[in-house]
Amino acid sequence: MEHPVNTDRHPGDPAAEPPEGPALPGEKPAAEASVEAGTAPGGEPAISSRGSAESSDALEAARTTPGTDPASGDEPPAAPAAELPGEAGATPDGEPAAPSRGSAVAPDAQSAERPAAGAPKSAVAEALAAAVRAVESGERAAASFFTEAPRAAPARKAAPRQAAPAPAPAAAAAPRIDAEGLTGVRQVLGAGGAPESLAVPVAEALGEQAAEALQEDPWRLLAVPGVRPEQADGFARALLGAEAGPGDERRAQALTGWLLERAALEGHTVLEAPALTAALTQHAVPDPDEALQSAIAEGTVLVFQEAVEPAPGSAPPQGEDEEVPVRLLLGLDRYAMAEESLADGLARLISTFTAGEAEWEGAVAEAPTPSAAELIRAAAAAGLVTHSGGEAARAEPAALVAAARSLGLRACAAAHTEDGRRRLAAAGDPEAVTVAGLLSGAEGPGRDEDGALALDVLAVLDAPQLDVETAAVLVESLPDGTRLVLSGDPAVLWSAGPGRVFADVVAARACPAVVSRTPDEGPVGELVSGIGVGELTQPAAPGKEVVIVPVRDPGEAVHRTVQLVADSIPRAIGVPAGQTQVITPGHGGPAGTRALNAALKERLNPGPGRFGGFDPGDRVAYVPAPGRMVPGTVTAAEPEGLRLDCGGSSVLVPRERVAEMVRPGWAVTAHQAAGTRWPAAVVVLPGDAARTLTRSWVYTAFGRAGQHLSVVHGVDQALPRAVAEVPAKERTTRLRALLRAQVRPAE
Repeated sequence: MEHPVNTDRHPGDPAAEPPEGPALPGEKPAAEASVEAGTAPGGEPAISSRGSAESSDALEAARTTPGTDPASGDEPPAAPAAELPGEAGATPDGEPAAPSRGSAVAPDAQSAERPAAGAPKSAVAEALAAAVRAVESGERAAASFFTEAPRAAPARKAAPRQAAPAPAPAAAAAPRIDAEGLTGVRQVLGAGGAPESLAVPVAEALGEQAAEALQEDPWRLLAVPGVRPEQADGFARALLGAEAGPGDERRAQALTGWLLERAALEGHTVLEAPALTAALTQHAVPDPDEALQSAIAEGTVLVFQEAVEPAPGSAPPQGEDEEVPVRLLLGLDRYAMAEESLADGLARLISTFTAGEAEWEGAVAEAPTPSAAELIRAAAAAGLVTHSGGEAARAEPAALVAAARSLGLRACAAAHTEDGRRRLAAAGDPEAVTVAGLLSGAEGPGRDEDGALALDVLAVLDAPQLDVETAAVLVESLPDGTRLVLSGDPAVLWSAGPGRVFADVVAARACPAVVSRTPDEGPVGELVSGIGVGELTQPAAPGKEVVIVPVRDPGEAVHRTVQLVADSIPRAIGVPAGQTQVITPGHGGPAGTRALNAALKERLNPGPGRFGGFDPGDRVAYVPAPGRMVPGTVTAAEPEGLRLDCGGSSVLVPRERVAEMVRPGWAVTAHQAAGTRWPAAVVVLPGDAARTLTRSWVYTAFGRAGQHLSVVHGVDQALPRAVAEVPAKERTTRLRALLRAQVRPAE
């Protein structure tokens, strides 16, 4: 029996399990590993928010490996890494290590120079704190130790801007390696007991001299996505024999980089030193402090200091003599460069902007709503503005862009997804584009003679989905004096990639912040709005706009989900199965996306999967780039690849990319669904992961429904508890501090 929403009986959700895959000898399959608060599936200490639906979902959405869908998180079909010699007693992990590397964004600041080898081998925090004192006393130059975040300073005029380069593709082109080079890689892999099928991924990760690099340092195998530490250890022992000990400096450096890449998959751009040393200890590194010293000296990681903000209610330091507490952060240059470039770019837009409020007065007067007028007024007076609001508030950036065009300015609005672009067009901007299309040149105004986007005003919607690297490329592409509006719903899940750009810009108070007063209407809008402020309300739903379906176990959850999609919602609500999206926290488990997709295909489009596992009519999740999922339907299989219909656009996925870029799409995760809405959504929350829910996950999942929301309910009070008590999981980033150091707080 289906019930209207009842806050006495609200759904929980299943554990977001790590991808299933073959287990190493002595390991449990990843799907059987327990997900505990603060502990990774294999028992590793939490680098951030392990074990939550939110962080696991983000991990899967951001991941991209050969043969692994970055949004699905499925292991490669062959999983050659699982055949590597494993280390007895090592912690099983079950997750690919790192996303495919994209091209770094060149910042204005130079990368940090490293401390000289032979630095004192004490605790890393003490050693780095000593370095800070040496710099402040004038004994040594800062560059000889690390890149230090500058102290707060008045807003400065940006340096003359160089021509913006054309954006790099989402993933850097793989290094070319000839047949002889691949033969050498296969020989080294064979000598270490690793499958020769890893040769191409190794060559892509290590370049032309891959064989020599791997022979010299077997732990560099960890640079290959999907390889785990215990597998690299076994490979190293096979090559080096007794020399391959847990304290080997090469092992420590490789593990340090691998852990930071793992942290990036969870959204961090840096880690605090104690978190990294704890993780190294868990991986049996005998002296993690010395390992970090070595990694810093060799340039594997960069180190930064950042002032610790006083706790609420505490007095700030008084006088110049009182020491300001700092925290020490460690990160990879890729993300450090991106954050510094982004901070510099935003400061440049603020400092090169020329106000012109008078000419905008007419547009303000003609604005369709008070919130739209407030946004137009703010954009007229500032080079950078943030705008927060729900679905109904999307009309406000559209009104701003229309006003700018009426003044003869080159204006554009860009959304995260193709569906977001269509919704923006429906809200009043038929010329809206996607961020990816704008950067690639496939959509929008193109670039000027200097290589910058030919724009005077840019409104970016779905801004919380911007990861730090995409944001850095976007801002660097804007000419001096451009008005930039970052607009989005602050309560949704953050980006699948590293960083929390929108939240950091708002928290830095670097620019005017406009908060829309336009509410989302209807029972679903009322329910989601309440969740955003930590309240789970019971909206009136006379047309069954919101329905709770209680279930006792995951098997019943799958059965009721199929029943809802195939029968109940089409019959009672009038929304066909093809316009109803199923959303669940994880990919594995008895009620994850894999199980749900199999059951939904069997009911809605049965077939043998003759074309790469798919049949014409199958709903799919097409992932053209990490963190971007496009819903589609298989229309045909052609000699060149799989033909999809993605929202009316025909897409041909090359045969060799189908396994990597296409996954079944009847059921997806909340991170995959972010930025897209459907007429109806079924959120499946079985009861085996009540502790994994967060407010932002629930808000995002429930908010994907336009007209109707069904919630398959499996835990009693876990949902209201998560909404009231569990906000978004924190990410460790530097952008907020970098902005505060360069820009005066907005009034």
